Amino acid sequence: MKSEITLERLQNLIKAYDIRGIAPEDLDENISYLIGQAFVIALKLRKSDGGCGQVVIAHDMRPSGPALVKSFARGVLEQGVDVLYMGLASTDGLYFATGFLNIAGAMFTASHNPAEYNGIKLAKAGAAPVGQDSGLREITHLVLNPIPKFEGTQGSESTRDLNVEYVKHLHSLVNLKSARKLKIVIDAGNGMGGFSVPKVFENSNFEIVPMFFELDGTFPNHEANPIDPANLVDLQKRVLAEKADIGIAFDGDADRAFFVDEKGKIITPSAITALIAKRELKREPGATIIHNLITSRSVAEVVKEHGGKAIKTRVGHSFIKQVMKDTNAIFGGEHSGHFYFRDFWFADSGMLAALHVLAALGETTSSTTFSSLISEFDRYIASGEINTRVKDVGTTSKKVQDHFAASKDVQIDDLDGLTFSSSTWWVNVRPSNTEPLLRLNAEAKDHATMEKVRDEVLAIIREDAQ
Repeated sequence: MKSEITLERLQNLIKAYDIRGIAPEDLDENISYLIGQAFVIALKLRKSDGGCGQVVIAHDMRPSGPALVKSFARGVLEQGVDVLYMGLASTDGLYFATGFLNIAGAMFTASHNPAEYNGIKLAKAGAAPVGQDSGLREITHLVLNPIPKFEGTQGSESTRDLNVEYVKHLHSLVNLKSARKLKIVIDAGNGMGGFSVPKVFENSNFEIVPMFFELDGTFPNHEANPIDPANLVDLQKRVLAEKADIGIAFDGDADRAFFVDEKGKIITPSAITALIAKRELKREPGATIIHNLITSRSVAEVVKEHGGKAIKTRVGHSFIKQVMKDTNAIFGGEHSGHFYFRDFWFADSGMLAALHVLAALGETTSSTTFSSLISEFDRYIASGEINTRVKDVGTTSKKVQDHFAASKDVQIDDLDGLTFSSSTWWVNVRPSNTEPLLRLNAEAKDHATMEKVRDEVLAIIREDAQ
């Protein structure tokens, strides 16, 4: 029996940057099949339409993945486009395939979401993102209406293992041969890090202590969502127990990486962005580095100190990738643990970020700890993201703006939501793309100032809380 497809259902499923929902309530095999067909038409992938005529498909370890892949592939095939099955892969592995082969791709994953979710990250050739303005809006329209039947020859199917090429490319970008021996605890969270790490570090000089490497999309140990500090507790404890040099946690599809120092302290993605930016600027002096507006001020400071050009963008991978391409930026980082590389087709790769961090630590003397190495880049106190459900995001945002409007020493920026800043602090309030939420992020030179501005703005927001 085919599921009922409504505009409301698709709007809940097809987000700003990807497709994601509960399976099968939101995303079932029928919708996956229709999205496969619509993907071909929206992106004009058939050779007769000037496309490459092929789509590479991969999936993570979620139990619902293989059936969704099969249905999506059937839709692609029926529209006259060939399908290349990659099998299990991390999301950055799929991005690699689209760049290496120069074809479009579909990654079936729900990233860090709980076990009941699944989704699709779509990419054009060369890992170019597919968002609302670059295909998702048209896909929604096509799925809601009868999709024209293709009268030509159906596509063909093939399978290819690209893991050797993926690993080779990563090591061509970061040289670990001179790195000293390190003891590294890696928490894969039963996600795709457990698939990729053994391949990437097979011949390294590192001692890897694995945690939860068994692929299990039910996440029996903890959610594969390392942006939540609760999901890093196991890693922090193990780093201390093992007396390890560093800890790394990957999210479910391993496109994000988070780090813990030898003391068990969580390192902010902003500090990691600054560290990698310094490395990339040494390789290419004067290069452009992209960061979103929620990253720490330390990122722009480090870029400037090392002769680079820092450019601030909106939050979201489609925005940052586009700005990177427009400026030919060598590297970009987000507060959420996404790290983007020009030499990786401007796509994000948690594994490549991890290699950079390990190379940076491995190039130091044996007495240098990760905490001492990273201290140069950890200059401010951040609040972390605080979400509040409000009655009307526009009205509440205006109240916050009115609060600061009379302050002569406060600057207001509307690049993404509203950012209010002074010489010693900043606070950003921006709406969610999918829910009536306001997201607050604040940063200051010291704890007291950060807490003061955070609580001041939160008090205004919570007056309108639902």
